[in-house]
Amino acid sequence: MSRTHHAQGGEPSQRMLRVAELIRHTMAELLVRSATGDSVLESQPITIPEVRMSSDLKLATIFVMPLGGARVADVLAALNRHKKALRGEIARRIDLRFAPDIRFKADPSFEYGAKIDALLELPKVKRDLNNKQDKLE
Repeated sequence: MSRTHHAQGGEPSQRMLRVAELIRHTMAELLVRSATGDSVLESQPITIPEVRMSSDLKLATIFVMPLGGARVADVLAALNRHKKALRGEIARRIDLRFAPDIRFKADPSFEYGAKIDALLELPKVKRDLNNKQDKLE
């Protein structure tokens, strides 16, 4: 299940989670089917790991990451160029009272994971992990 958070820091409602997941699946389908006709979006696979809804369901923040993390800025620019058409397709495919405004952001979890990996590779951390492992054996 995707990580979805309430805009004001509380727990997301079931409706927020459901709408976020519907939007995530719809966006993924639109990108696979190349609904935009944009060469940047068609040239590489793009994952949508998460969608966060505002508490009033009027804003969907769609987190995206091109495969391999390359050309993130180009992908975000291309998605923003087609934002109006993508929002219209989302509204057409999902039965909601109104179409939420959408915004695109790069998924920060890959960068966070890389930072954790770099920390785990530090000599001091490796030493501490090895010492802990030795004590467990």
